[in-house]
Amino acid sequence: MTSSSPRRPSPLAPEIADRLKRSADGLLPAIAQQYDTGEVLMLGWMDDEALHRTLTTGRCTYWSRSRQEYWVKGDTSGHFQWVKSVALDCDADTVLVKVDQVGAACHTGTRTCFDADVLLDARTDGAPGTDQ
Repeated sequence: MTSSSPRRPSPLAPEIADRLKRSADGLLPAIAQQYDTGEVLMLGWMDDEALHRTLTTGRCTYWSRSRQEYWVKGDTSGHFQWVKSVALDCDADTVLVKVDQVGAACHTGTRTCFDADVLLDARTDGAPGTDQ
């Protein structure tokens, strides 16, 4: 099984599609961030179709590399991501989607995918950059 999304003509406006720097399998990493707090919620993958759906429906659509299909956040879990803004980074190879997250963002049931395995936290005693 490959991790490639389906290849088809881009549904995006040419001025957007022409700028995107996709991976070899046609995907862009898409970071979901809570719009009002800045909390980083998750990382998903989008191809042109998923990005188009995200821009036009107001709900985050991702390409599942493991299932080889599109999925709309919340359709099965009820944990919706309502899109507030979408931006490309300076290299046009990553998408930042600011959302209003309803419920858990992580498939494990936690608010964010980045809270279970903290490798370094400078706010804790003895961490690099502290006087402890």
